[in-house]
Amino acid sequence: MTETPITRLIPRLAVPTVISMLITMFYNIADTYFVSKISVSASGATGILLSLMGLIQAFGFMYGQGAGSNISRRLGAKDYDAANTYCSTAFFSALTVGIIIMSLGLIFIEPIMYFLGSTKTILPYAKAYGTWILIAAPAMITSFVLNNILRFEGLAKYAMIGIMTGGILNVALDPILIFGFKMGISGAGIATAFSQLTGMLILLSMFIRRKPQSRINPKFFSFRPKVTKDIIAIGVPSFARQGLNSVSTMVLNIQAAPFGDECIAAMSITAKIGMLIFSTSLGIGQGFQPVCSFNYGAKLYDRVRDAILFLWKFATLVIAVISAVCFIFAPQLVSLFRSDAEVVEIGSVALRFLCAALITLPTTMVGNMTFQSVGKSGRAFFLACAQNGLFFIPIILIMPSLIGITGIQTAWPIAYTVAAIIATPMIISYIKSLHVTR
Repeated sequence: MTETPITRLIPRLAVPTVISMLITMFYNIADTYFVSKISVSASGATGILLSLMGLIQAFGFMYGQGAGSNISRRLGAKDYDAANTYCSTAFFSALTVGIIIMSLGLIFIEPIMYFLGSTKTILPYAKAYGTWILIAAPAMITSFVLNNILRFEGLAKYAMIGIMTGGILNVALDPILIFGFKMGISGAGIATAFSQLTGMLILLSMFIRRKPQSRINPKFFSFRPKVTKDIIAIGVPSFARQGLNSVSTMVLNIQAAPFGDECIAAMSITAKIGMLIFSTSLGIGQGFQPVCSFNYGAKLYDRVRDAILFLWKFATLVIAVISAVCFIFAPQLVSLFRSDAEVVEIGSVALRFLCAALITLPTTMVGNMTFQSVGKSGRAFFLACAQNGLFFIPIILIMPSLIGITGIQTAWPIAYTVAAIIATPMIISYIKSLHVTR
């Protein structure tokens, strides 16, 4: 962490992390692909549940990245007891939250589906799929906690194993349960739930086998408010990033509803493809975070500065290449999910608008990840909100009434671009401050 050249260290940590993020997205992509073969309304249901899954994942990221950043900095300072405390407190707190979400969600599932933007034709599919997503909530949340802690300890390969196994299992089970056993969209939900549980158990086994330095044990759990405050303060930007993305998707579905199920399905498909690119950017950033946190804790500020600059250049180049490919093949990508002419037309235009703006995505990510890694939660929280909700929600509420469906298709691109413009001077200012700190 403190001696390997930055240009080798970040890519080495980023590759397994990107794979983990992409496999996580394949939970949704696989479901969307196979469910879309049932009907347009069923395809729309996966878009509705994307919001719920995003919220569940938001809690996992909050506890996972909040604990991970604290653990990495404590390990850098050789405070192993504190690392154990943050690790165990985050895990058991997240498990409790997952059980609460599952219980309340199953009780109020129908009004929740309507709240997330479901139409009457989509509702039966959303309830059938959503039931299993809610059952999987405790496993989903805790797997993200375990994944992030492993990453922050520099064990991204171990983190990848659990996520990859679950993802492969999900892709394999989807067609078997949906079509082979004729379970329809419920089969997709069962596949996702079982895969999430399997992935979580594999990640937990890493801690049982003592692969990371931090430990999970009830005796290390702390009721001290400071520990929980430290975790949440650092993790809340991740919650904001994932949670607001969930809220944004919900608002998008509501605004798209007047244009029909085809529009909801098209934007759902666009969102899934866009999230693959977003997850790649996020994965690269998460490969940077342990490097930044550990070296910041060790007071090696030159390496922190070099890591930020390298991340900014590297992530921008990677996302630019991927976005260009998706822009060129937008109609073909959308038609992989649904071949309906209207769905392909709406989705292709939306995806091309999105790809044109995604080159700005890494800039906001760099600021968000940097400030979160060094414990500057206020700035990290602001940038997380800016990227996924602060600008998008007002835009999506206003634009469709002015320019119709084009307003829906351009809302995300405009929001991402504005967020990047704001993030740029914040990043430059912090880089300059590291010279003073040194």
